[in-house]
Amino acid sequence: MNRKAEIAGAQPLPVAAGTMVVVVGPSGAGKDSVMSYAARHFAGEPRLGFVRRVITRPPDAGGEAHEAVDAAGFQARAAAGAFAVSWDAHGLSYGIPRETLDQLSEGMTLVANGSRSALPAFAAAYGRLKIVQITARADILAARLAARGRESAEAIARRLDRAVPEIAAADTVVIDNSGALEEAGDAFVRLLASALARND
Repeated sequence: MNRKAEIAGAQPLPVAAGTMVVVVGPSGAGKDSVMSYAARHFAGEPRLGFVRRVITRPPDAGGEAHEAVDAAGFQARAAAGAFAVSWDAHGLSYGIPRETLDQLSEGMTLVANGSRSALPAFAAAYGRLKIVQITARADILAARLAARGRESAEAIARRLDRAVPEIAAADTVVIDNSGALEEAGDAFVRLLASALARND
């Protein structure tokens, strides 16, 4: 997750009335788990939406529910202006649909799984942006990454040794997910409830 991503498409866009909440954090921090916890809590809330990303990854690859496309299809969409923000990382391309701008203009609060290196693109695209950084202790990250079985112990150690880029933004909240999921999940739920109230 610490490998620098290439920002593929960020252009100044109209300021939105709603709030875009972008969630970032290292591998193993539990971003998807915290977001899923909040999605269950707010099920049926019409003013809150969780963005479905477009990714050049097979639909059955696991992790988040995403729209899978091949590289050529992704590039065609990007060229057609279909993304509000797009970036490349770890050999994959990620896109946030441009439709999110319409949803925000209607006053919705949206939650998107982002990338720390793509934050400048999010800031350029969305008028009202809140950054949530999900973190966990290094030993917790190592244990979670080992449980996935995707990398060797040496590769995990190298990943954890990489420098974490600083997030230079005023509206950033850090949530520690080292303990029970309910603790971090409830903290995220409270943050989203506050964003919904702000958009009223």
